[in-house]
Amino acid sequence: MPALDHGLKIYSTCPPSQLSQPGAYFRQVREIARWSEDAGCEGILVYTDNKLLDPWLVSQVIIEATEHLCPLVAVQPIYMHPYSVAKMIASIGFLHGRRVHLNMVAGGFTNDLIALDDTTPHDERYMRLVEYTTVIQNLLHTAEPVSFTGRYYQVTNLKLTPPLPADLAPSVLVSGSSKAGMDAAQILGATAVQYPKPAAEYGTAVSANPASIGIRIGIIARSDDAQAWSVARTRFPEDRKGQLTHQLAMKVSDSSWHHQLSELGKTKLVPENPYWLVPFENYKTFCPYLVGSYDRVADEVARYIDAGYRTFILDVPASPEEMRHIGTVFEHAACYRPA
Repeated sequence: MPALDHGLKIYSTCPPSQLSQPGAYFRQVREIARWSEDAGCEGILVYTDNKLLDPWLVSQVIIEATEHLCPLVAVQPIYMHPYSVAKMIASIGFLHGRRVHLNMVAGGFTNDLIALDDTTPHDERYMRLVEYTTVIQNLLHTAEPVSFTGRYYQVTNLKLTPPLPADLAPSVLVSGSSKAGMDAAQILGATAVQYPKPAAEYGTAVSANPASIGIRIGIIARSDDAQAWSVARTRFPEDRKGQLTHQLAMKVSDSSWHHQLSELGKTKLVPENPYWLVPFENYKTFCPYLVGSYDRVADEVARYIDAGYRTFILDVPASPEEMRHIGTVFEHAACYRPA
């Protein structure tokens, strides 16, 4: 059984490209994709924004480097028409016989949106995302011509060629912690991906549909707490420049998750709490971390599972050894429920 296969959908994350050199980044993507596949991940998230490489071209590298790992492609409506997204998925299916999954994003950094002349308000962007994704799903799930009339998108007798085989249909995730984002995911029958609070703040049975909610999280775990925290602080030291960059990014983002995590960072957690925001607050990554012994972190993960979360998107893996440590956490969590 793969280390991360325990009735959950677990994705890793592809590193962003903006700080890498061309040849080195190509090798890094292939390497991390192979680590992720060897660890048993369902797929790997590929980011999108104005500063990054095209996620579909990065996904092509991932597919060529692996046998079954699914790129989870971040899709932003203002970058391409929904027909182009459906055509890309069908083309990859035709050429490689491989699935890709979709991580639908409604926004981004405000400056990026302004540069693209997109002034659509936050909640309306999710209304647009629903229409956009509906067109994609309609095209992918039928061989017949598709017509659709909405506020933002209209198509008439539009047919996708080549058609996508049913077994290659993508899973759809919606990135958004706001009510608008959660509502959009529910309308689409998609998995709503959130940036979580400490697990103790959740009750049980967050969702009646165990496949409908997921979280983004980083994990650093070892056999004892002290070793794990030593690794964590070495990997993510506090950095004044990073803190200032984080503060600037928060000012130019209208994403609910960004502000929610920033507010959580002002709350002093008890020392034994594994929930750690220092990497996020120092602009090293975009998700909370869980740090501690295998048992302590597994307890926290089990609480998220108990609250209804079945999809986990992990941060960029540091090494294949780190993936094995994370696999140990999920092995413990899958057979354990907190008291």
